[in-house]
Amino acid sequence: MSNLTLKIDAEMLKRARIRALDNGTSVNALVRQFLEDYAGTDDRRRAVERFLDIGARATTGSDGRGRTWERDSLYQERSRWPHS
Repeated sequence: MSNLTLKIDAEMLKRARIRALDNGTSVNALVRQFLEDYAGTDDRRRAVERFLDIGARATTGSDGRGRTWERDSLYQERSRWPHS
């Protein structure tokens, strides 16, 4: 693991340490998590890209493109179901 040196305002660092302590963590862990989320991993990035691609190719949705049903007809159909 590599080391990273940051210049941070002393008062802001103090507040961050207090808040991190209140949350059971450290400023170091918070910065590490932020950088992991920011940089992402190849697996995570590929999964998100695949998810977005699937969504872009979807032919159903609330905007009506390709949708073969209407909300009112679903409620009418449901009201005919036997109630248990």
